[in-house]
Amino acid sequence: MAPVIASKSLTLSRDLPLDSGQALSDVQIAFETYGELADDRSNAILICHALTGDQYVASNHPITGKPGWWERMVGPGKVVDTNRFHVICANVIGSCMGSTGPASEAADGQPYAMRFPVITIRDMVRGLVGLLDELGIERLHTVIGGSMGGMQALSLAANWPERAARVLAIATTARHSAQNIAFHEVGRQAIMADLNWRGGDYYGAETAPDAGLAVARMAAHITYLSEEGLTEKFGRNLQDRDTKSFGFDADFQVESYLRYQGSGFTQRFDANSYLYITRAMDYFDLAEEHGGRLANAFAGSSARFCVISFDSDWLYPTAESRHIVHALNAAGAPVSFVELSAPFGHDSFLLDVPALDRVMKGFIDG
Repeated sequence: MAPVIASKSLTLSRDLPLDSGQALSDVQIAFETYGELADDRSNAILICHALTGDQYVASNHPITGKPGWWERMVGPGKVVDTNRFHVICANVIGSCMGSTGPASEAADGQPYAMRFPVITIRDMVRGLVGLLDELGIERLHTVIGGSMGGMQALSLAANWPERAARVLAIATTARHSAQNIAFHEVGRQAIMADLNWRGGDYYGAETAPDAGLAVARMAAHITYLSEEGLTEKFGRNLQDRDTKSFGFDADFQVESYLRYQGSGFTQRFDANSYLYITRAMDYFDLAEEHGGRLANAFAGSSARFCVISFDSDWLYPTAESRHIVHALNAAGAPVSFVELSAPFGHDSFLLDVPALDRVMKGFIDG
């Protein structure tokens, strides 16, 4: 993956303590902003990205040239209206789009690679809070996140309860299940089994573990979709042929689609970052962080919450959202909850679901 220069980046003025007991120095946070910050700094919205996302929420990606991953939601007059709000989206630590991660230089001038410390979702949020501190933003109007971004939003509400007035968590969970961990482990093993991984020391080499990373992406991408959506889009249709090849080319359209997804992913993402971020997600357990009871996590929060799930999402099903809502109720936190119907599976929060637009806009503007 080619190195990327973020359009905005700053170095945190203090060391970043980590849950592992280690600390990172001179942490770089890459970020994008949209809309003007009010004089009283009361109109800031933080959008937290998902596993394979980045800070380019509403601007073209510098590698792929594709529009921002939530451009349909963020902009003038849109659901997150940049005529009214100052929107911040930062690349999490451990990632590969400008923030400090495995590909970054360590103190010895060489890439961290697998010397990079294992991080958690809470560590990622520490980096985001550090960014807000550097920007002089004490309290967010809203923090928004889908999937892993929702984990970050919940973690911020639980561990920095005074930093956000509203929390919008979409298609997410308060802890990873055994099934979630299992799918991630398949992806990690695919990367580490690639001979070009070289124990993580592939930076500067002619080849990278692209084959392993592509397989990891293919396996994960299946979990982002629904059976209904796959059947409707592909069925058992053959790809560019009338009969089966009786070989191992991509006979079926769904095979070709997954190979395309895997190959494209290697152009914009780093394999070691994939290892670290999936591990952080697997370690995530908000109840465990707060004495084993999820309601304890939200006991000190004065924020208003909105939790949204999708009926076709089997990665983080509605039951996981209800678990969060019950904990918020037990903590006495004001919360609204809705399960939306959409055929797209977990990826529904990224796609055109008009009901999602209405719920989000009502919560943000209310």
